[in-house]
Amino acid sequence: MITNFLIGAVNVSSTQMNLSMFGLLSWIAAMFAAFMLIAVVVSIIVYIYSSLVLFTIGKKLGYKHSWLAWIPVANLAMILQLGNFHWALVFLLLVPILGTIAVAVLLIISLWRIYEKRKYSGWLSLVPLLSVIPVVGFLAGIAHLVIMGVVAWKNK
Repeated sequence: MITNFLIGAVNVSSTQMNLSMFGLLSWIAAMFAAFMLIAVVVSIIVYIYSSLVLFTIGKKLGYKHSWLAWIPVANLAMILQLGNFHWALVFLLLVPILGTIAVAVLLIISLWRIYEKRKYSGWLSLVPLLSVIPVVGFLAGIAHLVIMGVVAWKNK
């Protein structure tokens, strides 16, 4: 009789445990979905903002194809062209690691030249390099977006 009571108690607690585990997993899934939704919305906002910034900079520098700012890889080619590099250098991205590093260096040099064309300090183009530092990286990304906006919309 005591064993039946203990087995019954184990079954009740295991059922309660399964229900609470299901609730926990549901809560984790809901939080993950909410986080992903927020991440997608923020990504779309950042994409629209950065494209608008590049479009404006292209127009102000007299670039004929400023609409390329709205096309994901073509906007990199646009930045390279505004920095007086050949647009085809964007194909270096097809080389796994070294190509990505090369394009990143060329983009920073291009941003330096773009900033100087707009009469801003070229040193501002080095701000994205801070994004490799874990804690500072998020703030560096925001600072880069702000700097790009200032370069685009404020005449010096």
